[in-house]
Amino acid sequence: MARSAPEPAPIAPRLYVLVRATDDPQATRAADALRHAGNVVDIAAVLLRPAGSNGEKLSDRLRPLVEASHAIGAACLVEGNTALAAAIEADGAHLDGTTALAGALPLLRPHGIAGAGGLRTKHDAMTAAESGADYLMFGEPDANDRRPPFDATLERTEWWVQLFEPPCVAYARDLEEVAALVAIGADFVAVDNLLLDDPATGAPALAALLAGGAA
Repeated sequence: MARSAPEPAPIAPRLYVLVRATDDPQATRAADALRHAGNVVDIAAVLLRPAGSNGEKLSDRLRPLVEASHAIGAACLVEGNTALAAAIEADGAHLDGTTALAGALPLLRPHGIAGAGGLRTKHDAMTAAESGADYLMFGEPDANDRRPPFDATLERTEWWVQLFEPPCVAYARDLEEVAALVAIGADFVAVDNLLLDDPATGAPALAALLAGGAA
């Protein structure tokens, strides 16, 4: 009797890091944390969430974060601002909702990355994918750090990975949530303070979980 071929091992999710840079010291700390963590855990992308100042001062604050992202081989995106993304030589933009995505796509194509978040319903998620989003994000916190219940994020992510091809990013606030997202096959796991507050501890713990081991 012929031996059946073994099933291929699941591909480990990659990390997607959300960075709020509200002032220059915070941006500097985040850039240092990214450079440190990138030597330990596989970071696929970094999302800059600008706040505070505008114009040239904001660009100057964010450029070191773009440089840190590129130094560790990660794509760098800017939330909600295609012009700023172009000005600081980021790789694309992350848009909130299907209307913003549709407006930004002509500005980002053919080379820029277009991500979609703020997707309230399954219909929104499917619309974003059909419009041409490069990835979808579920469960991310808003500007006031509010987010959907994690159970809802988990359900939405599991639904997506079972039925659709475009990759999804799902947000986790602690290691237990990371483990749950790994278990259902999320393509990317998004974190913020879990990594940036203490990269010396957070990076190896995340690397172990993403690889399917114990933190």
